[in-house]
Amino acid sequence: MNQVFINRVSKFLPNDPIVNEDMETYLGKINDRESKAKRIVLRNNGIQTRYYALTKEGVPTHTNVLLTANAIRNLLDEDFKASDIQLISCGTSSPDYLMPSHAVMVHGELKNGQSEVNSASGNCCAGMNALKFGYLSVKAGNTDNAVCTGSERMSSWMLADHYNKEVENLKDLEEQPIIAFNKDFLRWMLSDGAGAMLLENKPRGPLSLRMDWVEGYSYAHELDVCMYAGSEKLADGDLKPFSDYPSVEWLNQSIFAVKQDTKLLDKYILDKGVESMKDAMEKHGVTPDDVDYLLPHVSSHYFVDGLYNRFAKAGIEITRDKWFMNLRSVGNVGAGSVYLMLEELVHSGKLKSGQRILLCVPESARFTYSYAYLTVC
Repeated sequence: MNQVFINRVSKFLPNDPIVNEDMETYLGKINDRESKAKRIVLRNNGIQTRYYALTKEGVPTHTNVLLTANAIRNLLDEDFKASDIQLISCGTSSPDYLMPSHAVMVHGELKNGQSEVNSASGNCCAGMNALKFGYLSVKAGNTDNAVCTGSERMSSWMLADHYNKEVENLKDLEEQPIIAFNKDFLRWMLSDGAGAMLLENKPRGPLSLRMDWVEGYSYAHELDVCMYAGSEKLADGDLKPFSDYPSVEWLNQSIFAVKQDTKLLDKYILDKGVESMKDAMEKHGVTPDDVDYLLPHVSSHYFVDGLYNRFAKAGIEITRDKWFMNLRSVGNVGAGSVYLMLEELVHSGKLKSGQRILLCVPESARFTYSYAYLTVC
């Protein structure tokens, strides 16, 4: 089996950073009223700036495909051209289309010649699943290289116009014209961007990261759905898919809105994260002393202290000086967040040969977790 190295990491963030006060300028106001949830959510998540692939008028400036392709283009130069790519493996929770797949469309945008493609769907772990597919392909010798991506374009899903029909319907029913918190909550949490990694079977350039292992865990057999879109959650916890609703209900109930059961999130996201991370570390004989940088994808700073305390209680305390995050400045980019953290760390000048990096990505959709352990070469 080959060794696998991350030899380049790049990003693409659309337009200029957007401060909290300007978010509704871009997304619009539902029912022409300021959101009551906005202030509470932003205070808890700690995000100060994020990026939207939108103009101030709410007009899209980039598709998810273009964000992803631009991140890949930022990997390329005369020594590694688009035509050299053997595998394109892309993960996202916000593809532009139900079909064709996201990776196929990225390949079509790049026009780089023959490549194998892989699309990983899901939520935050989709980017890590795309990375694992590339890792296994290079490790097995199926390909000599793989370009892996994580990306999101959530802003266009969160425009006020997508919710106004539901508000009008509530008025017609003489009910309070207020969008449920489980929908409004996520409008202030999610943002846009893309990251890309070049994986090869040999180190290249001044700094390479050897991929020692990648692990994934799902708790869908134990826990109900927490974050979802294109469906409605029924009283018994089952999801009713959009295709089972009359098309008029797609707008009347904002069926395609991204929704989250915040009670389930708060109850399970940390405990299952600690359980899975401890399992991954023990499986590979890794102790907290074997980690120089922890890159935890957290959706909100609200969870940081609780996560740290649970790590300590479980005997896997990684001291806070080893945590590397950029949530405050980049926002929550879902499947792209861990790519954007690693890109920033790689280009920070902080890394030294022999240091070890642990990537940690939770996904609340139905509680899935992914981890990767890297060594600086």
